Amino acid sequence: MTKTTIKGLLAGAALAISAQSAFAAAHMDEITVAYFLEWPMPFLVAKAEGRYDEALGVKVNWRSFETGTAMSAAMASGDVMLSVSQGVPPFVVAASAGQDIQVLDVAVSYSDNDNCVVRTDLEIDKDSADELAGKKVAVPLGTAAHYGFLRQMDHFGVDVSGLEVVNMAPPEGAAALAQGAVDFACGYGGGLGRMKESGNVLLTGPEKEELGILVFDVTSAPAAFVAENPDLVSAFLKVTAEVNAEWNADHSEAMLATIAEESGMDLEATRDSISTMSFPSVEDQLGATWFGGAVLPFMKGVADVFVEAKSIDSALDSYESTVNTGPLAAAK
Repeated sequence: MTKTTIKGLLAGAALAISAQSAFAAAHMDEITVAYFLEWPMPFLVAKAEGRYDEALGVKVNWRSFETGTAMSAAMASGDVMLSVSQGVPPFVVAASAGQDIQVLDVAVSYSDNDNCVVRTDLEIDKDSADELAGKKVAVPLGTAAHYGFLRQMDHFGVDVSGLEVVNMAPPEGAAALAQGAVDFACGYGGGLGRMKESGNVLLTGPEKEELGILVFDVTSAPAAFVAENPDLVSAFLKVTAEVNAEWNADHSEAMLATIAEESGMDLEATRDSISTMSFPSVEDQLGATWFGGAVLPFMKGVADVFVEAKSIDSALDSYESTVNTGPLAAAK
């Protein structure tokens, strides 16, 4: 079921690739940017205050999505020019299928804000995870949560082919878990928070990191849009970097309140969620930790895991061509 469904997602994206629009800077007076609701990040403050419109000199339309795979399809069709906080796995899935998109920055790192949760009444934890064999699980396919699910099941020795895998966005997965319709669910953001009300995580963020299960999102865009609008893209990334720096400086309550309102979450849920996130500076992103180190090997690792799981047919030899740090360097 996993293989069939994700192949369908890929096919839809591939069909849209041929229709990808040309993004001519001279005729552009507005752009559409994809983002997630229930995913609290500092950029939402700049969104609310109109900083992007002012810096870019164009009207910025914001469109919310529930999964990174849907973002890929929208970029392929030309409906979306930039995607904020797209998960690396859905990006890799699309790039592996031939979609010409690029990673532009590291939007957020969040090993504790993406996880799998087992229903409380099953009383299954990391020491008894083999009891998950044959169970029913809700997973948003092709996302960071899907990758983490595959890696965790491999770690615990649970055969994924023996599980009943249902493709559900995190809010749907949380509802299914609460209703007892699934035995465990994987997700992120507000959906993960609600999952935890019905169960327990298998591994903590630090425990996942020890296994090499990193979790971070990127800002991504169609390569054609970046090539034809480098200054606009750089200006967008600069606004994001500036508001991230403001948040990192003092985590102000005023910013938190705006982030909560813009993400559609209550204040305390926003505080809990964003406390598990980190927003690396431009200098850090361009340094040895991220684009100079972890990003490309991680992307290749994600692709190889998906190939091994038969979720995608093949991986690229390297994902170097899908990473473009030029606009980020210019923003610095």
